[in-house]
Amino acid sequence: MLQAIVVFFISTGAVLVAFAGWGRLSTTFERRRLEHRLRDVAQTTSVEETSSVIKQQQDGTLPAIERIVGLTPAGASLSKLIEQSGVATTPSTIVVWSLGCAALVALIAGHFLHLPYVQTFGAVAGVSLPTLWLHRMRSVRIRRFEEQFPEALDLLSRAMRAGHAFQTALGTAADELSAPVGIELRKVFDQQNFGLPLNDALKELAERIPLLDVKFFVTAIAIQRESGGNLAEILDNLAHVVRERFKVQRQVRTHTAHGRFTGFVLLALPAALAVGLSVVAPAQMDLLFKEPMGKMMVGVAIVMQTVGFFWIRQVVKIEV
Repeated sequence: MLQAIVVFFISTGAVLVAFAGWGRLSTTFERRRLEHRLRDVAQTTSVEETSSVIKQQQDGTLPAIERIVGLTPAGASLSKLIEQSGVATTPSTIVVWSLGCAALVALIAGHFLHLPYVQTFGAVAGVSLPTLWLHRMRSVRIRRFEEQFPEALDLLSRAMRAGHAFQTALGTAADELSAPVGIELRKVFDQQNFGLPLNDALKELAERIPLLDVKFFVTAIAIQRESGGNLAEILDNLAHVVRERFKVQRQVRTHTAHGRFTGFVLLALPAALAVGLSVVAPAQMDLLFKEPMGKMMVGVAIVMQTVGFFWIRQVVKIEV
């Protein structure tokens, strides 16, 4: 029974890690394509990587590991992920937790399962756990930002109609709004107060909050500063577009809930059935993990489950 449970968690973790990696890769390609299109329209001033606030690394509790991580290509990505998630931690802490989780999961998998390469798969699944947790925190924070963003646009528009400049309206919105919108607007306000051009401060906001609505906001501000126009009216129209888009996204998510739930049920059903059979007929289940044919069947089942899970996710994935 323990073998079936451990196989279930390892296979499920491997599927989720692979799905997260695929989702991040596709999102990166889409973001690059969108940034290329927006760059042609906005023509904002470029900011050097070394001067970017989100790429400055703190010393952290382990300065030596912090410096080593900073020299690797993944250091900047990890720092950016921490910044976007809003978690009060450092890259060195995440690295230490990743190594600890990898060792723990590998030991547990090797103790209960005597299968080839099971410790390797367990270490890979364990080392990804802190990063997956950061991705989860980032998704929650960005979703909360997306819900509050139309209110922020309305507040900026009302402040400008009252006679305030855009920079002053940013400070007012940062004081009035709760996290995470208030915190992000406060960063933009402080950056431009300390001498960073407003276009560059807004560009860093778009990097910290990878939302299409924020990119529209940054591009609209850049175009208005170049060509002029009624910025308050632009922000009102943008707030209306964001609300309507958010409403359509919720409707799509509601209509595809059955398909997403079906994917998770089909993913968990074989593992749950294996656990049940381990209780009812443990002798037969032992053959599945000891005989070569049984091990081959387990491997084929994991591959087919992974393919089916991705297939269902792609079917119910609708871009708005």
